[in-house]
Amino acid sequence: MERLEIFNQHRSLLFAIAYRMLGSATDAEDMVQEAWIRWQLTQAIAQSPKAFLSSIITRLCIDRLRSARVQREKYVGIWLPEPLIADSINEPGNNAELAESLSFAFLMLLECLSPTERAIFLLREVFDYDYSEIAKTVGKSIPNCRQIVRRARQHLVLRRPNIGPSLQQKEEIIEKFLNSWNQGDLHQLIALMAEDITFFSDGGGKVTAAQQPLQGCQKVGRFLVAIRRSRLLPTFSAKIVQINDRPGILNTVAGQPQSTFSFEFSGESIQAIFAVVNPEKLKAVNL
Repeated sequence: MERLEIFNQHRSLLFAIAYRMLGSATDAEDMVQEAWIRWQLTQAIAQSPKAFLSSIITRLCIDRLRSARVQREKYVGIWLPEPLIADSINEPGNNAELAESLSFAFLMLLECLSPTERAIFLLREVFDYDYSEIAKTVGKSIPNCRQIVRRARQHLVLRRPNIGPSLQQKEEIIEKFLNSWNQGDLHQLIALMAEDITFFSDGGGKVTAAQQPLQGCQKVGRFLVAIRRSRLLPTFSAKIVQINDRPGILNTVAGQPQSTFSFEFSGESIQAIFAVVNPEKLKAVNL
């Protein structure tokens, strides 16, 4: 089997690891390309190409994340991951852990971990790698890796997939949200939200966005209605699409992406809204 064919067999896995590590589709694709270059330069094909390539992409991402964290300290406003629209998602499998780990809430929780801790936690908890493989990849002992995973679980207080709104229910709630937003119906918007809802907005200092999270259904509802009524903003169209493997909203102006809204639920109420407005993060959005 040729090198390219072997690499392509694992390409979706490599991108999946890199995106969760970096929170950026653009950077993840760069890491996949760099992994391909290093794979070509390898003289002998490894006995386990999957383990070898996973090790390469993980180390590349750890290095990239260390430099990215310095940049994020200077980032203007709230940092959010780049959104993945449905056509750009090619996951290596279909299970609850993989789906949950694409959510904005999960990716933001990972920000509190160091690059190495993040790699160990993802490889074990999301991608189910053996501790022996993880230890070789990150250059730590197996007991140390186990301890890091245990601490990360406690620190993140990670919410595992549980009984909540079904996919159809989420789509119905977001459809009601979109209709209410289009009509400027504040009362209906508030009725769809949890009382302590949080609205996150990432403009990256390039466009107008809330510098701090907005909290509370009254404040968030009024803010959303004000956006619709503002004469300072261009008229935009909104439609429901799949963002990071769950229903979301894509807003466009003159056929170009203006922002994306991703949602987190608590029961049948909207618990959080993640709005990506930074145009740099919308370049990869496939219309």
